[in-house]
Amino acid sequence: MGFDKMVALLGDKPVLQWSLDAFLGAREVETVVVVTSEERFAQLDPGTGKPVLRVDGDRERFLSVMRGLDAIPSPPTYVAVHDGARPLILPEQIDQVIRTSHDEGAAALARRVTETIKTADDHDFTHRSMSRDRLWIMETPQVFRFEILRRAYRATESQHLEVTDDVSAAEAIGVATRLVENLLPNLKITLPQDLALAEAILKTRQG
Repeated sequence: MGFDKMVALLGDKPVLQWSLDAFLGAREVETVVVVTSEERFAQLDPGTGKPVLRVDGDRERFLSVMRGLDAIPSPPTYVAVHDGARPLILPEQIDQVIRTSHDEGAAALARRVTETIKTADDHDFTHRSMSRDRLWIMETPQVFRFEILRRAYRATESQHLEVTDDVSAAEAIGVATRLVENLLPNLKITLPQDLALAEAILKTRQG
C-alpha cells in the first residue's frame, strides 16, 4: 500500500485497533496476544479489561502464529487467530465461531461464493466454469483447540508445508474445520481504496 495499513486511520482510530477492540469486547475471549512490532503496538490502546500481550512477528505468517501461541502464559483450551487487517469483525461474530469450535474442535468464519467462478489457461482465456455449490471464501477468526493448532504448525514447520491460513495447516494433519457463514462485510484491508470502503461500511453501521 506504500504505508503501514495497520496503523492507517479508519474513522477515528487505527485499523488494527478496530480488530483489537472487537476481541476485547468478545465474551468468549480471555486474553489477547497481538503479534506486531513494539512501534505499532505503542499506537494502540489495549484498555484495562483483559490482558493484552505483545510479541514480535516472524518472516512467515505461520511462524508469526507460532510465536503468538508461545506467548500465551498458560496454554488455553481454545485459541482464535485473526488477521488484524480485517477491522470490520464484530465481537458477536468472534463469540459465535468460538462456540462452534467447542462442538467441532475447529471452526472458521467464511462466506459462500456467489459470483461466477472461471478457470483460465496460461494465456488468461476462459477454460470452464466451476460449481459454486461448495465453494467458500475463507475469513478470520479461525478457532481451534489449542493442541490441534500447535500440532498443525509443528507439522507445517517440520515438513516444510506451504499453507495460507490456519485451516490449511489443520487440514494437513487431517483435521476438518466447521465453517460458520458470515453474512456481514468482513473485508481485508489490502489496497488503499479498501480503507474508503471500510469507512463507508462503518458509517452505515453507526447510522
